Amino acid sequence: MAVQRARHIGIGIDRPVDEVYAFLAEPENFPRWAEGLGHSFSHLEGMIWRAETPMGPMRVLFSEPNNHGVLDHAVIPEHGAAMHNPMRVVANGDGAELIFTLFQREGMSDDEMARDAAMVTRDLKALKALLEG
Repeated sequence: MAVQRARHIGIGIDRPVDEVYAFLAEPENFPRWAEGLGHSFSHLEGMIWRAETPMGPMRVLFSEPNNHGVLDHAVIPEHGAAMHNPMRVVANGDGAELIFTLFQREGMSDDEMARDAAMVTRDLKALKALLEG
């Protein structure tokens, strides 16, 4: 597989990094802010959840809780390749910086990539408002 084009989308959140990580490490919190990922989450087993995504029902595999700020998740369709979504939270002064890496998958147009980037940006802004509000 060739190296995919990637875009890093970040946002500063005026909350302690440990609080931001703890909130994001709980998959059941994602529907509260990540409209682009989906809704109607249900736990299957371990760190695997089922969600109604904009592309239909899919499994979502979340990374195990860790001490490194890693919040990766993979969206897995019934048929086809998993879509890996690296996400990190790091300290930024007294607050946190959340960075999401968006990959341009094979066959994805530049317009589709721009739409996905806009969706991720909207979701990160919703998260910021939720955590800072």
